[in-house]
Amino acid sequence: MSILITTQTHVLVQGITGKEGAKAARAMLDYNTNVVCGVTPNKAGQEVEGKPVFNFITEAKTQFPEINISAIYVPPFAAKAAILEAINNDIPLINTIVERIPIKDTAYCLAAAKEKNITIIGPSSLGFISPGVGRIGVVGGPLVNEIFSPGSIGVISRSGGMTNEISWQLRQAGLGQSTAVHVGGDLLMGTTYADLLRLFEKDDQTKAVVIFGEHGGSYEFEIVDLINNDEYTKPLAIYIGGKFANILPEGMNIGHAGAIVEKGKGAVEKEKALSDVGVMIAEKYEDLVLLIKPHS
Repeated sequence: MSILITTQTHVLVQGITGKEGAKAARAMLDYNTNVVCGVTPNKAGQEVEGKPVFNFITEAKTQFPEINISAIYVPPFAAKAAILEAINNDIPLINTIVERIPIKDTAYCLAAAKEKNITIIGPSSLGFISPGVGRIGVVGGPLVNEIFSPGSIGVISRSGGMTNEISWQLRQAGLGQSTAVHVGGDLLMGTTYADLLRLFEKDDQTKAVVIFGEHGGSYEFEIVDLINNDEYTKPLAIYIGGKFANILPEGMNIGHAGAIVEKGKGAVEKEKALSDVGVMIAEKYEDLVLLIKPHS
């Protein structure tokens, strides 16, 4: 069945007339995803990849009331307004690739979305894919058909590149993916590991899940609570990158905004807490496939 995207998905691309928006529209259409239109202020009447462009989402929904996903490709300064426009128009799922959104803007948008029970994947998310069903964004790039194949393993990753790499390794091992999600590398995640695990728990196609995590943030501890509350029961393997950070000088910047580490909540502490509730811990990310294959 997969999660997040179905054959009934109808996609709007905000920022479709820009280079990245047009590229994403083409990528989704090439994967048989139903992109119906785009929105860019002051660009109404144009077409991109044969799809009409509107000035505002209200106009787009008048012609395409079935829109249920927005993919956002706008500059960082316009991201807050674009996300809020999608929220105010009751689009139930929003994916945003935009990086460098001010954290106060992200927090505001996530709070606004939560009030209306709207899901945001991102910020800084390349998107997600259910092989053979459709993809949102550019995850997989031009090699999407060589990386992904339909299967029973859910994939969640903080890294866009590792979303592809781990999915490819699963395929090489004779496994496929139910849905693979790049949640984004920002400090605040619109959709967390726990949020997705709840969805995978209910998905009949998904037999097990792998996660590529980072040493920063504290979202992994939500997984512990989820398992303790019996809200997630399927096999789960996780790799948490960045254990080497313990030997680096305090305050060193080594990657995503989400790599900020709270004292006592680094990779080692996360692995201990997760292992204690039965999660399989990969010492190397390549081990994720070895750990999960017997459970597929």
